[in-house]
Amino acid sequence: MKKYFLLLTLLAGYATAQQLPGLPPIPTPQQLLWQDMEFYLFAHFGPNTFTDLEWGKGTEKEEVFNPAALDCRQWCRVAKAAGAKGIIITSKHHDGFCLWPSNYSTHTVRESKWKEGKGDVLKELSDACKEYGLKFGVYLSPWDRNHPAYGTPGYNDVFVNMLKEIFQHYGPIWELWWDGANGEGPNGKKQVYDWKRFEETVRQLSPNTIIFSDIGPDARWVGNEKGWAGTTNWNLLNTEGFNRGAGAPPVDTLNQGNIYGKYWIPAECDVSIRPGWFYHHAEDDKVKTPETLFQLYLKSVGRGANLLLNVPPDDKGLITSFDSAALVGFKKLREESFKENLLKHAMVFKKNHTNRSVDRHTEVGTMMILKEPVPMNCIVLKEPIQKGQLIKSVDVMLNNHGMLVKKISITTVGRKRIITFPTTEVSELSVIITAAKAKPQISDIEAYRIDDRLIEQ
Repeated sequence: MKKYFLLLTLLAGYATAQQLPGLPPIPTPQQLLWQDMEFYLFAHFGPNTFTDLEWGKGTEKEEVFNPAALDCRQWCRVAKAAGAKGIIITSKHHDGFCLWPSNYSTHTVRESKWKEGKGDVLKELSDACKEYGLKFGVYLSPWDRNHPAYGTPGYNDVFVNMLKEIFQHYGPIWELWWDGANGEGPNGKKQVYDWKRFEETVRQLSPNTIIFSDIGPDARWVGNEKGWAGTTNWNLLNTEGFNRGAGAPPVDTLNQGNIYGKYWIPAECDVSIRPGWFYHHAEDDKVKTPETLFQLYLKSVGRGANLLLNVPPDDKGLITSFDSAALVGFKKLREESFKENLLKHAMVFKKNHTNRSVDRHTEVGTMMILKEPVPMNCIVLKEPIQKGQLIKSVDVMLNNHGMLVKKISITTVGRKRIITFPTTEVSELSVIITAAKAKPQISDIEAYRIDDRLIEQ
């Protein structure tokens, strides 16, 4: 097979010719902004925080919810210190408890002892996010183990009205997080969800909100709760014939996407900083280390996905020092690792090359040479996804004084691809696009020397 060369060492802001006209799909402006977020926090919080459960039963007394020292501004300070761009909160988990005084439930903060029934977690967090310049998102479980209407057509009305309350009173909502959980309600019945109506309601209330679920429509679950995307990760997905929950696409499809998927539905990697999703005192010594979080970053953001890291507040309503210390350390590792682009002073040599093949395209080649060999162990490639995701496979060639010292083969690039390898002396670096769906485009390439202990295993 003939290979077409795009030889690059550094070329910030560089892109080849325009994508072939009419080649779908491409992201919406809202999806582009969402993918630029890269990393943000999940906050699992509710009665489970106080009962030491992961899945509440829906029968918990409202009085158990009493975060006496709740401080959502503290959550936001921690998020900012971690370099996170937003917070998504479990406004209602499967137990049905609402963190706002909903008019469509009697299982809410209004019925709790917290602030004598006058508290509103959604308002406090929404206001704090605005103050600290963070995006605000909500998880709203469709399953409700408490509501008496669950399992009847009337529950769909309840759910729509809850959506209206949240979007009208606490917006703007940047991301709405849906899972497909569909267990039994207090009446022993399961609900037939009117997903079409739910989506239409959100689109009418907030057209810019990113809707997340197994099948999007705007962002997809990555297929695991371990925090990593596939080494092949297409932002594309076919959703016909699939549903949320039990009818979702296979796990490997969610993990990798579809190479010729009909819809632009990028992956989001959700994972908890602790073994559980809700706070448990026994897990204070089991918080993931900064080094482990960095590995998750490489396997999520570094594979073109977003990282949603759960950091659960404790029963006082605060993020613990154990979690915040790990988050600050995680940010420090990112800053130190990607501080100095080793290729910023490289010499550039361009070579034009045109190929008319439909399946394998490149347009412009650029070779860049360093003044002297430097040790590196990390390469970052970027594809201008506003024009689509086109690159199927790439070879990265590391040379030292004209001698090949290492060859690395990868598949997809996407918004950002971070490649790590054992530290190698390099004087020339080439990126060879071996297959693409149309004229391939590289917008940036960088190289770094990061701590050897952080190299992806």
